[in-house]
Amino acid sequence: MNLSALVLVVYVAAGLMLVMALAWLLQRSTKNGAWADVFWTFGLGAAGCMLALYPLAGKALTSRQWLVAALVAFWSLRLGFYILSRTLRAGQEDPRYLALRREWGRAAQSKMFLFFEIQAFAGILLAITMLLAARNPTPGLQLSDLIGAAIFIVAVVGEGISDAQLSKFKFLAKNKNKICDYGFWSWSRHPNYFFEWLGWVAYPIIAISFAGNYPWGWLALIGPAYMYWLLNYVSGVPLLEQHMLRKHGAKFRAYQARVSAFFPLPPKFSKKCSSVRRA
Repeated sequence: MNLSALVLVVYVAAGLMLVMALAWLLQRSTKNGAWADVFWTFGLGAAGCMLALYPLAGKALTSRQWLVAALVAFWSLRLGFYILSRTLRAGQEDPRYLALRREWGRAAQSKMFLFFEIQAFAGILLAITMLLAARNPTPGLQLSDLIGAAIFIVAVVGEGISDAQLSKFKFLAKNKNKICDYGFWSWSRHPNYFFEWLGWVAYPIIAISFAGNYPWGWLALIGPAYMYWLLNYVSGVPLLEQHMLRKHGAKFRAYQARVSAFFPLPPKFSKKCSSVRRA
């Protein structure tokens, strides 16, 4: 069955909407909105692999298509199983979703459904970024492909290290009610979000052809731009920082004053902040 790229995107969009509807049903029965992140990550990974590898117009698969599919699968499986493990271990709902549930009150379930489907829409935009990278018609793998892959690997490894550092910190009883402030977390308040964003930078590097034979590749910039906006202004940093301020108050404000919110930068040391170092 030959499909056009547009029809393939429509099918994938419908699939992502169905995946997030199933996530909503599960959160409704478990009262845990974190299932949205699990379903979204695995669903987007499957969508990205399909968009990268599905044969269009009878064309043979290229090495670039296989490369993009491998990057997508690596990201999805690593992050998806990490979030799944965290969701199953958690004794309570993710604070971001708990705050939304409390804010929405009796309308929580209907608004949660809309919120989940908005995430499906976000996934569609990001999946198109994967499609554009995979379908770059430039023959063979170029230096830009290798640079993109290298950035992607750095991003996934960096996010994995950030997650491991936070998990190790929380595991130690002595750190209860303290703020993680070591390793990457001493340079960025959200290093996991930064590395997640960095991974999306890889796709436009692979997609864009400076030879001018693939103008569609420039549209792949929508991926990192949209992910940056999403993490910094919508569902990432703002909700989590509100929770941390409610929980830690002055300690977290001192941490905010000392450590960059997103991009890793050298921490600002001062006598005033030294007393809350690693607190």
